[in-house]
Amino acid sequence: MKKGLVIIPTYNEAVNIKKIINQILSLPNRLEILVVDDNSPDGTGNIVEKLARANKRIHLVRRPSKMGLGTAYVLGFGYAIEHGYDFAFEMDADFSHNPDDLPRFIELLDEYDLIVGSRYVDGVSVVNWPMKRLLLSFLACLFARIVTGIPVKDLTSGFKCYSNKALGSVNWKNFKVDGYGFQIQSVFCICKTGLRIKEIPIIFVERRQGESKMSKRIIWEAFWLVWKLRAKSILRRKCS
Repeated sequence: MKKGLVIIPTYNEAVNIKKIINQILSLPNRLEILVVDDNSPDGTGNIVEKLARANKRIHLVRRPSKMGLGTAYVLGFGYAIEHGYDFAFEMDADFSHNPDDLPRFIELLDEYDLIVGSRYVDGVSVVNWPMKRLLLSFLACLFARIVTGIPVKDLTSGFKCYSNKALGSVNWKNFKVDGYGFQIQSVFCICKTGLRIKEIPIIFVERRQGESKMSKRIIWEAFWLVWKLRAKSILRRKCS
């Protein structure tokens, strides 16, 4: 059985973290979990630390402050490469991504290097979003796809599975973006290496509990990044 890691960045996810960890560990794939906690004031890190002491499949990295999703995944990808995992997931802690979908990604790893859990590949599969937010997300993905030329319908998806080959194909430490921008750049870079990418439909459900971490800064950062990636593509420069 291949060795897989689920990377979960956290900030104030105490109400969700134990439940989602237990659900992932209950799957037949024997996945391991790395939680990257940004010194959550609500004690998320303490909950994970207690769970990790009782189960060797749970790992925790504590960071001193809120440093963002992008750097959390860069850290997690480095951890996956260093410890010899065959593949790694990125997913949220808030159940907007269903842990029961993880085996569907794994089944495709023999054929593809990056599997994207897509809200838009088969119509629109989003639950409990107001129309304004849904339109913003859908149009942002359409805009990013047109400008970058990357044939992926959900470029801002945060539910992905990377093969070890995909992880090793990108210089993650050169990434200087967060949130949506990180998601767009990660797919762009892997696509430019010529590796195989597959979108599969998921149902995205707005978080059950807790607060969204999205901000206007992250949205504008992604907007300008898309044009930078376009320019790099035209000039045939390395994506990162």
